[in-house]
Amino acid sequence: MKAMIYRKYGSPDVLKFEEVPKPIPDDDEVLIRVRASSVNSWDWDLVRGRPYLARIGAFRKPRHRILGADVAGEVEAVGRDVTQLQPGDEAFGDISGCGWGGFAEYVCARADVLALKPASVTFEEAAALPQAGVLALQGLRASGPIQAGQSVLINGAGGGVGTFAIQMAKSFGAEVTGVDSTEKLDTMRSLGADHVIDYTQTDFTSGGRQYDFMLDVAAFRSVFDCARALSTNGTYVIVGGSTARIAQAMAMKPLISAFRSKKISLLLHKPNKTDLDSLKELLQAGDVVPVIDRQYALSEVPEALRYLGDGHARGKVVIRV
Repeated sequence: MKAMIYRKYGSPDVLKFEEVPKPIPDDDEVLIRVRASSVNSWDWDLVRGRPYLARIGAFRKPRHRILGADVAGEVEAVGRDVTQLQPGDEAFGDISGCGWGGFAEYVCARADVLALKPASVTFEEAAALPQAGVLALQGLRASGPIQAGQSVLINGAGGGVGTFAIQMAKSFGAEVTGVDSTEKLDTMRSLGADHVIDYTQTDFTSGGRQYDFMLDVAAFRSVFDCARALSTNGTYVIVGGSTARIAQAMAMKPLISAFRSKKISLLLHKPNKTDLDSLKELLQAGDVVPVIDRQYALSEVPEALRYLGDGHARGKVVIRV
């Protein structure tokens, strides 16, 4: 089979399109003929080996030679202990917890991390869902369900996680403010954002407005600035961002929580089938629609990663296999 391989950290140029052996499923696994995958910021970090947290347990060279966490495809074979999926089923999921490998024609994954793909959803749409959609869902639920009428700000709302978060927060009845670059304002509006802020023109933390909940996908502002924009008893959840900002947030969390009655938390990604099924329900109800900016062929994964890494992607970048 063909796969996109890398053996050392560096720019996307280290990725090579090669012929490799087709995998064989273990007893609890299924073999998937990959029809689509998608690119996430985690792939970008792992290719470069930066920040260095991405190298934990594999400092000198990558642990996984084939990246790609999100997959959608057809089940071709199943292990002897698998009962929930059968050959011919169409499935999708986030396989980052069991070995990665989505940037390939075939991949093996544990059956318990996969869900059946709705018939009304394309493989490309299904591949755009798992990691970004579950991160958005878990982030918005980090301190309990969002309540109708609450004011929610999403920083980095025009990217993969952010476009899902806007739609979910609106489906929960929140008043949503999206923050991102100029080129993504129309995308945020089209998804239902009540207010949009261009961070290149306006500092969302200094306008005097306060929010009940802030989901920070970008985390480029000081945690003190963000806490200032929180209402009393408000919650600030960090989903992504620089290592320095995340470290600052964790160090300052006890101080801010004690003296300002505001909650700060760092979301640790926990892929699981329960949240994937909840995401599928939102999709089938029409509350969430994947936003796909661009599609690339499997041989074009390096170009897809560069596009994502440059910060231009509006929604998801999908790989067609």
